[in-house]
Amino acid sequence: MHVGLSFGTNREDRLAHLRDAKSRVLKTPGVEFVAASAVYETEPVDVQPQYQDLPFLNSVMIIAVSIDLDLMSDALHEIETAMGRVRTDDRNAPRPIDIDIIYADNTTMNTPALTLPHERWSSRRFVVQPLADVRPDLCIPDSHLTVRQILDAMPTVPTVRALTVDW
Repeated sequence: MHVGLSFGTNREDRLAHLRDAKSRVLKTPGVEFVAASAVYETEPVDVQPQYQDLPFLNSVMIIAVSIDLDLMSDALHEIETAMGRVRTDDRNAPRPIDIDIIYADNTTMNTPALTLPHERWSSRRFVVQPLADVRPDLCIPDSHLTVRQILDAMPTVPTVRALTVDW
């Protein structure tokens, strides 16, 4: 099964955090690398005013998994915690890493632990832009448009700027 992951970071050495998270994900048993987007610097979205000056780095990675999606989700939370993420009531507080499952093939599910596809993926340019790098023709369940069509219909603000870095 192919799974799309969204990565975001807006604290300290952001690029190092992305690279570390990618490495940790790929060390997870039952996970194989398929593709990765470019890295994008993005304006913060839905953050408290005091965090508006902390831009994010965002990217997407596609992996093939042979493990249960709940186990994959648990592994991602463990990686976030190991990298210093502290969960608070402020869901959009600064963090060293955030890893979300965007989709898993044609799977749809809504449990207390995991909702697929991710409920806000198509409204967030910082997810759609990098996903379009690696899966422009993908139609994610519950959407009748391709990722590229969704991207083309999105406003250009908040800004998403490609960085030429290998992560």
